[in-house]
Amino acid sequence: MIRINLVAFRRMSMRRLRAALAAKPTLAIRSLARGAACLFLIAAIAYGLIAGGHLDYGGSPWGKLPGKMASLLGFAADDIRVTGAVHQDPEMVLSAIGVEPGGSLIGFDANRARKLLENLDWIASAEVVRRFPNQLDIVVAEREPFAIWQRGGMHYVIDKAGTAVSAIDPARVSVLPLVTGEGAHLAARELINQLEAAPAVRSHLSAAARVGERRWTLYLDNGVKLALPEQGVAEALALVARLDREQQLLSKGIRGVDLRVRGRVVIETATFEPETDKPKKPLRLSERR
Repeated sequence: MIRINLVAFRRMSMRRLRAALAAKPTLAIRSLARGAACLFLIAAIAYGLIAGGHLDYGGSPWGKLPGKMASLLGFAADDIRVTGAVHQDPEMVLSAIGVEPGGSLIGFDANRARKLLENLDWIASAEVVRRFPNQLDIVVAEREPFAIWQRGGMHYVIDKAGTAVSAIDPARVSVLPLVTGEGAHLAARELINQLEAAPAVRSHLSAAARVGERRWTLYLDNGVKLALPEQGVAEALALVARLDREQQLLSKGIRGVDLRVRGRVVIETATFEPETDKPKKPLRLSERR
């Protein structure tokens, strides 16, 4: 006959129950830690694949994954405003800072984006403001095309400071004055400002060549060449404008006007002798200026 001590059995059962309950929090913490470690490892692998461009191929569905996840969290670039872009498309601005509509703004650095934009040769200044959670305001000031600089067979659009603007096709702004020669891009602003006071010359200007980084030779659309002095350019242009106004100098079929020597004007005629077909000697005029 087997006798069971019910009191002892109950005591033993309670001890086991308490031990099991005490062990449950430890198992739960271990399970959570293991799950978190697995998620971190998966996230690190995914980030490495995306950052390394391993999933960036044509038609890849993974490329839009960060944007979709950011959209679910409310951090997608759903409201982007780009102002100040005149000669370039806003898409070029976004491409420069690595943002696309609907893309992720998680980790976006507005100050870094501003520096990236201001490193572009066609942007004079930029302002980037991130408004949480999904708004981005971008204001850019483009460099204003001022002239076309020809150097070594290449053409560059420059602004008033002489900075080349590579993003603008010179063919699109062919109405701008053309300057050539070494250093012409830096001296063009002063010359063109001086030409504004001589509209008779400015309206016929075809090109201006910088000679020895010291002076200019102007080429007009009617074939006349003006050799300007190193100093006193404004006075020389004013003299040509007066002679053209009083004597229609630029409309008489001459070939050139040499103003390099102060106080002397040398006019080269374009008339040829019928018999010999040789040009006549240049006509020299002297005038105190």
